[in-house]
Amino acid sequence: MSIEDKIKLFAMSYQMVERELDRIEDKHKLDLERGSEANLDIDEQYYPQFEEAIRKEAGSMASHYQLLYCLEKSIRELIKGKLQAEHGTNWWKNTVPEQVRENANANFKREIDSAVTPRSTEEIDYTTFGELGEIVRNNWTTFSDTFNSPKAFTKIMTSPKTSEFSQASTQWSR
Repeated sequence: MSIEDKIKLFAMSYQMVERELDRIEDKHKLDLERGSEANLDIDEQYYPQFEEAIRKEAGSMASHYQLLYCLEKSIRELIKGKLQAEHGTNWWKNTVPEQVRENANANFKREIDSAVTPRSTEEIDYTTFGELGEIVRNNWTTFSDTFNSPKAFTKIMTSPKTSEFSQASTQWSR
């Protein structure tokens, strides 16, 4: 196992422990005081202006967003790595469907026009979760050694939970 794989495994294990601790805190109405002091100051200053129900909902959605973020980043890295290895530095232009490239460019411009610091210099970071699926399906021969079948891959990418998280992520990122 490579060092990168060990780090990813450690990070995922940490997230699983955190989620379990969150569940235990919720179930037993406990506060194990796992938050940092800096976050507590911000929480005390800004969060009281929102209803408690909204704060709780946001807290429960945070773990979902974190999971989706990790999933999307991992899929983006996999796509870029495999396509770049097989097609070289022009992989984006030569392998990604034109509509996906145009949408990524529009998302980048929208981010610039809204005076937000760009999140990345990589075009793939401006694609949606669904577009990542399109890229893989359009380059199936490159990814056939990674995923079982196109049908299984599509099923995973379009499952209700994945789609729900993806839609929420797209809304949050705009």
